[in-house]
Amino acid sequence: MEERAVILVVEDEVLIRMAAVQMLEDAGFAVLEAGNADDAISVLENRTDVHAVFTDIHMPGTWDGMRLARTIRDRWPPIHLIVTSGLGHPINDELPPGGRFIGKPYNPAHVIAIVRELLSQAPPFDPHKKEEWA
Repeated sequence: MEERAVILVVEDEVLIRMAAVQMLEDAGFAVLEAGNADDAISVLENRTDVHAVFTDIHMPGTWDGMRLARTIRDRWPPIHLIVTSGLGHPINDELPPGGRFIGKPYNPAHVIAIVRELLSQAPPFDPHKKEEWA
């Protein structure tokens, strides 16, 4: 049996999160979910099989999605990052290196295409070569 890539969806709006989870599961991915950045960090601290994180920028809690993305890039550099928002586009260097942005409302086929594209590439950074991403 082929191993399915694991995607963590981080979205505070329950209906949007449910739709994103369903979209990714229908495309053949294994999906985990978190309602905020704090829960996402907890998942990442307890799992070693997450290949990509698909996160909203604007969420309640101590961190927003951009801080979550930067933390993931720092602590788990091999994880691919996809950031989404309906309230604006990240400017300049706000998006961590190797991260991708998709505006809301997003087209499911576009999201799946980007996830597949990222997963077909090598991890964005080799965790053993911190100088690559520091």
